[in-house]
Amino acid sequence: MKKTNEFPSPKVYSETDVIMKGQNVSLFCSNQNKSLQITYVMFRGMKHLGTWDGKGEPMIFNLRISEAGDLGPYKCKTQVSNCSRYSQEFSFTFANPVTTPVLNISAFQTETARYITLRCISYNGSLPINYTFFEKDVAISPAISKNVREPAEFNLTERITGEREEYRCKAKNRLPNHAKYSQPFTMPSTGGDSCPFCLQLLLPGLLLLLIVIILMLAFWILPKYKARKAMRDNAPRNYGNKPMEVGIYANVCQNQADDKSVPGLEPRQCVSTAQDGTGHSKEIHYATPVFQEVAQGDHEAHNDCKTGYVYSELVL
Repeated sequence: MKKTNEFPSPKVYSETDVIMKGQNVSLFCSNQNKSLQITYVMFRGMKHLGTWDGKGEPMIFNLRISEAGDLGPYKCKTQVSNCSRYSQEFSFTFANPVTTPVLNISAFQTETARYITLRCISYNGSLPINYTFFEKDVAISPAISKNVREPAEFNLTERITGEREEYRCKAKNRLPNHAKYSQPFTMPSTGGDSCPFCLQLLLPGLLLLLIVIILMLAFWILPKYKARKAMRDNAPRNYGNKPMEVGIYANVCQNQADDKSVPGLEPRQCVSTAQDGTGHSKEIHYATPVFQEVAQGDHEAHNDCKTGYVYSELVL
């Protein structure tokens, strides 16, 4: 029989032990002895999965991990003649990929420097998550690992150069090839003691204040406008000589004709013609008023204050 060191125990492994549900994976079973014809047997728990024969090269077992029972443990057995060896157990772990992280920046500056705080967080994905900050394409921070769902924070100080700087961050957990980058954030250029970045932060508040002022002015002016419009609508309008006016004049003349005439004064009527808005001719009758002195008894009845008034009677 071969010596034990000539036929060591096999090794079972995969490219990664952290996978997503439904992922296809490859399990490798290898032995250090490359000269022997070896029989490889793969197990999951106590279940036999398959047997393959090979020499020199590791055997590859392709699997699809769809549920928790597919995670393992897996074990590989190698056999030569009557000699068998078993590998250590190997298991997979489910993980969820990270989503695109969100980068937030706060800053304040002096005459010579700008102090910046970068914060980055991915709201989904299995923990722990490693965050790395970049200026353009150059990493400016080490990987910051977070085992809880909270932002990673990095502080830096910049000299005032007047150039526009671009920042972004990367989030990555144990899932390979699933790193995500945030949207780039461009810091505005500054010079002297100006603060355009401050203005950029204050701009939403200024816009909101402007909207509030416009609404207040609208609610204050609108009732006044409606009140003035109502007054204009209710004001009397001069529509010219209406037929109603002709009727009024005719009634006055008719009343004059029916009343008792004054002795010595005959009422005089004036007849004139006028056109209304429709172009029709209308006759308008005018009566001449006649004044008559009131009797002494009537005058005293109405003159309690004994002032020198003279009353007359208007006869139409």
